Amino acid sequence: MKDKVVLITGGTSGIGRATALAFGQAGAHVVVTGRNELRLQETAQELARLNISHHTVRADVGVQAEAQRAVEEAVAAFGRLDVLINNAGISMRALFRDADLAVIERLMQTNFFGTVYTTKFALPHITKAKGSIVGISSIAGYRGLPGRTGYSASKFAMHGFLEALRTELLPQGVHVLLACPGFTASNIRNTALAADGSQQGESPRNEQKMMSSEEVAAHLVEAVRHRRRDLVLTGQGKLTVFLNKWLPGLTDKLVLNHFRKEEPDFNV
Repeated sequence: MKDKVVLITGGTSGIGRATALAFGQAGAHVVVTGRNELRLQETAQELARLNISHHTVRADVGVQAEAQRAVEEAVAAFGRLDVLINNAGISMRALFRDADLAVIERLMQTNFFGTVYTTKFALPHITKAKGSIVGISSIAGYRGLPGRTGYSASKFAMHGFLEALRTELLPQGVHVLLACPGFTASNIRNTALAADGSQQGESPRNEQKMMSSEEVAAHLVEAVRHRRRDLVLTGQGKLTVFLNKWLPGLTDKLVLNHFRKEEPDFNV
């Protein structure tokens, strides 16, 4: 990673910030996007404290023009782009019957189209460098999760997009990685959208039992370094993917029972 230029969308908290720090400590120049100016400043201060070469861009990559500007600023700052990590994303916590359709649309715009837009503008630079395109997906991209219909749909869409792109780019030697962290201790559940589009606030899950964002970031650095095709993390995540492939009917019941236990306030 020495002197590689890495662009991380949604890099101001959770997995995104931890990934920026991990790539920076591995020797990369780091460019971070985010919508919140205060969090961008906090991230920049942390990177500077560790003497990591960095640049921040206030941008919402779910807006095409802002995704383009983020890529342009990254290249202008360091002269090239080697790795794109599509991390920007939001989640939801609501049954589909109760959810405002605007919630589903918002998730698709950020999680899926944010990936499409940024990848589109980064592609010429990544191709030139024979670099890496990474999608930070989820186990919800392999297995639809109740109460997360919009989130699951956006991650399934990301999987299809990046799998097709990976195949297109084989002759150019571009590496495409789909990374699925599983349940991770980050702020994505705190900022998840409720049925009406408001943020749910406190996470309903026990964050202490989850893999940390820093652990996920360390795995991501190694997966990019070794140009891995897929990365599925946590024992629960790996088991879910395995069971869903080979015993899908049983997995339906297991996932529903787990959901009822974790989300007792939902009447399923």
